[in-house]
Amino acid sequence: MSRRSPFPGGGELPKRYSHTHDPFVALSFAAAATRTLKLGTGIALLPQRDTIITAKSVASLDQLSGSRFIFAIGGGWNVEEMENHGVRYESRFKLLRERVLAMKALWTQQQAEFHGEFVNFDPVWLNPKPKQKPHPPIFLGGESDHTVRRVVEFCDGWFPRPRSDWEPKRAAARLREAALAAGREPATLSITVFNAPADAAALAPYREAGIARVLFEVPDAGRDDVLRRLDRYGPLTAEHR
Repeated sequence: MSRRSPFPGGGELPKRYSHTHDPFVALSFAAAATRTLKLGTGIALLPQRDTIITAKSVASLDQLSGSRFIFAIGGGWNVEEMENHGVRYESRFKLLRERVLAMKALWTQQQAEFHGEFVNFDPVWLNPKPKQKPHPPIFLGGESDHTVRRVVEFCDGWFPRPRSDWEPKRAAARLREAALAAGREPATLSITVFNAPADAAALAPYREAGIARVLFEVPDAGRDDVLRRLDRYGPLTAEHR
């Protein structure tokens, strides 16, 4: 992380950003300790990751977890951090798109090559392949119309956060309309909402809108605090399972 860049709105970076473990290392620990829990990045900043190494990490985690990995990705907002990785803010989503397409080739072809504006490699082998076929589901974070169009073009799902004007039914309609406009079957896409309200009444419209999954916030806190929070979520998750 860059130490120079403030969080949008000013001030220090929240602790949940500055204390984040590498997701593939942390999720490997979670995979080893569980049997049915879905494992996902939330989110992986794909422009700042090497294409081939990330494809290998995704495939390995999906194999070792028994098909439980969900690959949620994003383009990022921290300009200085991107530049430390050799990425330009203005072209980050073009780079993200090429990295997704290149990784799909690596996961699905025995000998893959890719030649784009930002990603370029000659024929290579990459094993193991992901256990999920053709690959783990790819979800793109963001709330803009540009995000929705990118989801439809090269992803499997949308990973938005509920803003002040969030309306689940309208969000689902936005994705469906974009899919139909692009000639894609809407049923091939799903929505997972990040940091949804942990309240049964507030979640009812999400289910009515056909939203597949919601994630609740877990704080960067001590073990006892986190376990107490999970205990509060337990009845709610059981009700909506």
